[in-house]
Amino acid sequence: QVQLVESGGGLVQAGGSLSLSCAASGTIRSINVMGWYRQAPGKAREYVAKIRSDGSTMYRDSVKGRFTISRDNAKNTVYLQMNSLKPEDAAVYYCNYGSTLYEIAGSWGQGTQVTVSS
Repeated sequence: QVQLVESGGGLVQAGGSLSLSCAASGTIRSINVMGWYRQAPGKAREYVAKIRSDGSTMYRDSVKGRFTISRDNAKNTVYLQMNSLKPEDAAVYYCNYGSTLYEIAGSWGQGTQVTVSS
């Protein structure tokens, strides 16, 4: 099983940007889907963005046009560029993977905290 470590979170003002990274302990080249998820206090974890091995992407509606997911198979890393951040984006962000869009195959890591001040 591939272990994932998220980083890059922090405190940012509304309208600001953050770039998150998810480093894998092994190769992600053969992993079909890599995804970012988030969980705000008192809320269920939700998907934010996913990227397939062919580079195709999908986003939840609330982040479309503001967030960009990418993957670098050579570096075994997945990124999430977040622009125009809103207070409602504040959450702990996690990454995970699967062989299909709806599979979550990895264990959840510690995540990285994103705080957005209004």
